[in-house]
Amino acid sequence: MKKEILEWIKTIVVSVVIAMIITTFIRPTLVKGYSMYPTLDQYDYLIINKIPYMLHEPERGDIVVFKSHLKTLEGKEKDLIKRIIGIAGDHVQITEGKVFVNGKELIEDYINGNYTPGEVDMIVPEGMLFVMGDNRENSLDSRDERVGPVEKDALMGKAFLRLYPFSKIGRLD
Repeated sequence: MKKEILEWIKTIVVSVVIAMIITTFIRPTLVKGYSMYPTLDQYDYLIINKIPYMLHEPERGDIVVFKSHLKTLEGKEKDLIKRIIGIAGDHVQITEGKVFVNGKELIEDYINGNYTPGEVDMIVPEGMLFVMGDNRENSLDSRDERVGPVEKDALMGKAFLRLYPFSKIGRLD
């Protein structure tokens, strides 16, 4: 009987440790809105991973979740999901509906349409990222002064896996 109780205690302790590790480095999130369409749809259920940015710097093209300074109706900071377009030191230009990074036009086959509204000409500051949604006509992102460049420290993680809808389950690239 005593041996069985010890086995139960070990199983519970190991389960709690594994659960703590998972919840520390991996987090679920729900997409609200259409700013990342067609890559992501409203109500897609994603898993974001906090580990990549502990090991290396964020990269252009990563889809990230971050805390913004925008407020929810409850007064909490809003989580946003966007794609990294520029990293610190990059020269980002948006002109005549096209996006240029360091003088090269981005080939963006992942966006909704083929036009990016707005005019931008900036060098991304140190410690910051320039992010945009894939649905450029319907995205509040770094082009808007309410969001602006995003601090790397505000990143909650990289979106890497879609769990729902089941017909689209899989890795995000």
